[in-house]
Order: sequence, then structure tokens, then C-alpha cells
Amino acid sequence: MPSPSLRGLQAFEAIGRCGSVSAAAEDLGVSPGAVSQLVRNLEQCLGLTLLERRGRRVELSSWGRLYYREVAKGFQQLSHAANVLARARNESGIVLSALSSVASRWISRKIFDWQSLCPSSNVRIIGQEQEPRLGAEEVDFRITYGRRSHVHEHVAHLFTDWVVPACSPSLIANGAPQRPEDILAFPLLNVEWEADYKASPQWRDWAGLINADGCQTFSGLSFTLSSSAIDAAANGRGFVLAQISMVQEEVAAGTLIVPFDIRMKLPESYYLAWDRTALEKPFGQRFHKWLLGIAKQQDAISTPRPGAGEHSWALVR
Repeated sequence: MPSPSLRGLQAFEAIGRCGSVSAAAEDLGVSPGAVSQLVRNLEQCLGLTLLERRGRRVELSSWGRLYYREVAKGFQQLSHAANVLARARNESGIVLSALSSVASRWISRKIFDWQSLCPSSNVRIIGQEQEPRLGAEEVDFRITYGRRSHVHEHVAHLFTDWVVPACSPSLIANGAPQRPEDILAFPLLNVEWEADYKASPQWRDWAGLINADGCQTFSGLSFTLSSSAIDAAANGRGFVLAQISMVQEEVAAGTLIVPFDIRMKLPESYYLAWDRTALEKPFGQRFHKWLLGIAKQQDAISTPRPGAGEHSWALVR
């Protein structure tokens, strides 16, 4: 037996729910003749009489009443599914996943500007190293780095960051470095990312940039998270090659200082990935545009000024 058409089922369900062919036609936005024809086709498909015609009136037959009870359950479930999606789009907020250090030291600080622009929005920030499966997991947007962006379908460039030597004022209170190479005599804090990232600039690279003695031994504590190394530097434990995007507030507040603004560029850029359905959320498109906008501002802050060369960073205070 061929399967009943969805349009025929829809017409039959509307008659049972509305009580007449004319009311069903008005509910569906079609003509009464179209509704009657759809139900006749359904009856032929089933080999049963669903409607009993009494003059101008029609009533559900005994088969029709039995069939309607089951068909109505299906349409109620479809309606429920649509309502679930509507509530999910309208009531659930935006979920943003970001690399842990980016989440804690960049976007979590910027997000207050977004809340000022859209106070009725609801944004949840998740710090995680593993790439989420956008569309399969409850994540709308993802801020990631370098080659990891390739696993996502929809991706846009955000910004390229730079690192600069930074320390706590207390570290150099009894003897500030007079020359850039003097920094290398202080305790050095290292950031060593996971193997699937291109290596971030290390102290040996920075020493080469300033033409310091290449025979030095560069030791010290190593951290896999940039935020942990920056926290250690802020506590007076040593110098760190800190990402500009992650220490702007500390430099402005004076909890971290940059004695010499000689910086190095990260080997890869940050990227924004998103699930297509995220843009259908009430604030989705605006949030997407806002993220790209603040990233453009960050790129301007982090990139050397024209004519200053790649060794000078005018700190924004």
C-alpha cells in the first residue's frame, strides 16, 4: 500500500480539528474543493471511507474517528517539536567557546562592552582547548587559533597577536634593566603550547631579535597556558613574553610593565568559527559582527605602527 501524502493527512487532520471542510480550508489557506480532493485521495490510498457526507455536511466515519485520533497525535508532536526549536532560538542565549587563555584574558574582558550594547542578550563563555563540534554540540561560536580552524566549515580571520616582554614592577624595583639584553638576566617564564600548534616565540628567539649573546642558556618555568605564565609574571616571578591582547588591562593598571617594547609576531592568527544556525538566533548576526569588529580593533592595537618597525609597540594606556 502506498504511503499517504502529507498534504492529504494535513487536510484530514484539519477537518477533524476544525469540524468542517470550510473551516479546515480557512485554517490551511486553501479552497474547500482542494481540501475535499486531498481527503478523497487519502481515502483511495487507504481503501477506507474517512468522511460520511450528509448533504452539505461531512462527519468523520467510525474509521475516520479512529484514524483521526492517531493522526492528531503525530501533528501534535510536530507542533511540539516546532515549539521546542522556537524556545531554543528565543530563550537560550549565545554559547561562545574559546581557547582557555583567550576566554579568560581577552573575550571575557570585552564581553562587558557587548552587554552594554545588548543588555537583554544572554552569552555563555566556555574556555576549552579541544575543538567543539559546531552544530552537534551546544556551541554557537568558537574562537580558535591557527591550523585548528580548518576543522570548521564557517571560519573568518580575527587578528594576529604579538608578544612583548612584561613583568611586575616589583621584580625590577631594586634594579631596572638598562638595556633590552639585561632582561635575559632575570627569571624567565616560558609559554610552550601543545604540539599541534606552531611554537610561540621563545626567549631564544627574542634574544636573537635584539642581537643578544646566542650562547646563553634559557631556562626557567614553562607553562602550557599563556594566562598561567602571565599570572606568574604579575606575581613577580619573572619576565614573560606576553601576548598584547592578554595584558592590555594589566599594563594600563600598572600591575605589569613593559620596560622595552620590543615584540615578536605570533606565527599564526586567531579565527572565529560558527555554526550556520547561530546566525538565526535573535542576537546571532549582531554578535558575529561585533566579534569581528573588536578583533579588527585588536589587530590595530597589536600591529606595529607604520614607520615604527617591528620592534616598537606604543602601549595604549
